[in-house]
Amino acid sequence: MDSYQTMNDIWVHLFHDILDAEEKALTTSEFKDISVNDMHILEAIGIGKPKNMSSVSKILDVTVGTLTIAINNLVKKGYVHRVRSEEDRRVVLIFLAEKGKKAFLHHQSFHESMVQAIVQDLPEEEIQVLSRALIKVDAFFRKYL
Repeated sequence: MDSYQTMNDIWVHLFHDILDAEEKALTTSEFKDISVNDMHILEAIGIGKPKNMSSVSKILDVTVGTLTIAINNLVKKGYVHRVRSEEDRRVVLIFLAEKGKKAFLHHQSFHESMVQAIVQDLPEEEIQVLSRALIKVDAFFRKYL
């Protein structure tokens, strides 16, 4: 098998495996009522100051309408709080409830474990080469967004 075919096979399997592994790692008894997509919404909201719907929809590259449907479900499940801005009552702000913060930290822990497992035995110069390669992969895929 040539290098091109080997890389192609690795990429195809890698994308599939990452999605499956992430779903399995995030599907715990505590967070069984939300999906990986929901978890990514919580990640986009983040821990910190409330964000408006437009800024979160831009991060996720979805419409505000699509985000509203997802946020409605996350509010009902107790992961997200929604409030009107004090400065401009037309603006809806969203932030993580305690349950949402726990899910966010659980998700963050998965990502930290993934990165640590990848780099743990690599010398610094190989980590730098891998980082540059992944930046190129990211740039390639961003052209299609």
